Amino acid sequence: MEEQDDNKLIEERREKLKALRAKGNAYPNDFRRNDLASRLTQLHGEKTKEQLEQEKPAASIAGRMLLKRIMGKVTFATLQDTSGRLQIYVSNDSTGAEAHEAFKHWDLGDIVAVEGTVFRTNKGELTINAGTVRLLSKAIRPLPEKFHGLADHETRYRQRYVDLIVNPEVKDLFLKRTRIIQAIRETLRDEGYLEVETPMMQPIPGGAAARPFKTHHNALDMDLYLRIAPELYLKRLVVGGIERVFEINRNFRNEGISTRHNPEFTMLEWYCAYEDWTYMMDSTERLIRAAAGSAQTIRYQGKAIDLGKPFARLPIPEAIRRQGVEGDLRDKKFLSRKLDALKVEHKADQGWGALQLMLFEAVAEKHLVDPTFIVDFPAEVSPLARRRDSDPDLTDRFELFIDAKEIANGFSELNDPEDQAARFQEQARRKEAGDAEAMYYDADYIRALEYGLPPTAGAGLGIDRLVMLLTDSASIRDVILFPHMRPES
Repeated sequence: MEEQDDNKLIEERREKLKALRAKGNAYPNDFRRNDLASRLTQLHGEKTKEQLEQEKPAASIAGRMLLKRIMGKVTFATLQDTSGRLQIYVSNDSTGAEAHEAFKHWDLGDIVAVEGTVFRTNKGELTINAGTVRLLSKAIRPLPEKFHGLADHETRYRQRYVDLIVNPEVKDLFLKRTRIIQAIRETLRDEGYLEVETPMMQPIPGGAAARPFKTHHNALDMDLYLRIAPELYLKRLVVGGIERVFEINRNFRNEGISTRHNPEFTMLEWYCAYEDWTYMMDSTERLIRAAAGSAQTIRYQGKAIDLGKPFARLPIPEAIRRQGVEGDLRDKKFLSRKLDALKVEHKADQGWGALQLMLFEAVAEKHLVDPTFIVDFPAEVSPLARRRDSDPDLTDRFELFIDAKEIANGFSELNDPEDQAARFQEQARRKEAGDAEAMYYDADYIRALEYGLPPTAGAGLGIDRLVMLLTDSASIRDVILFPHMRPES
């Protein structure tokens, strides 16, 4: 029934558009506004009715009509522009009977231009007394009446343009996202980092263990991959002498979709020569506090999270033991039995490092609500990280968890070309054995390391997940303007 009603309204609006076309240009582009709703409110919001009657300040605005109340010889309407909403007053006396009559037949959703003077109504609302009104863009589709309360969030994600029109808080969220990214960018620049851009299409996808998207370059007749991470290119730049470098980048991973995962997502990666992983943990804390601004204690999905105090640092084995697991966490048989009991699939050729990480993910990760750096990652699951001098089976690597979500991952970079080549070879062996997420062997990156990579620390931070946290958004789709969706039926 609702779809039939919409179809009837659409047909009625098409007839109105047909009539507009018969009179001339139905979509003019010669109006230039001078004011925004918020600016007029700022300039005149504190003035009394008498002051405005005396001053009669001129106003020229344009926006989408969201409300309309016809009252005989006068009509009140509300326009929304990029800055907010403002009431307009159209009447036979001020606007003219013919223009007013035409205005009565315009629809909610239409883009309207108004020129007039600012006054205050008897009820005290700041309003523009319209001297002229123009229809700039006819809306053929009606706005949904109860869009805000839709239980089906998919409609909001698919039609973000409507979501933004009807729900002002959605636009506020994305403005906050922009401010978060800007705060991160300014913090890094103030610390001497150079922002760069690296290839999004790569002959070899590297920098992460993930399944890539594949495409083909016709002119060069070669397969290319959408990047899964910019890491190896950024470290090439450190080799070249750009010792502090960062990129806020789009990554693409051909994997599942969930409330935490989108195939296309935004990451920050940054690298600093002559520093180690402990510097990078401190840097990560600084960036997150800069992004949070003055709100150092936030609420996320009903939980209070303190970003102001130093973040905890917790080794993987200790995180596992806190959940009541006792035993040798480097013993493959013990780890395998524990994973079997938890019904976690694993393979016989996986070492204790991979099994230990899987056990951590199964029993401990979900408890990491307060900001916590997880450390002591096995070398087996850290193919790009530097081995720890005191224990070569571990790496100088961390992952930051907040509310059981991985927010950042960083380490002292592996700069030994022979060690890196051996780890690439092991990754290539796993790929040949059927591991779609294993890394490729990147001979050019090894060549770059052979020229000498200084001791370097690097990290990646998930922008989308951080924005989720700082805007109290339950799903990653809430913080991406156009998230990926299944095709409409």
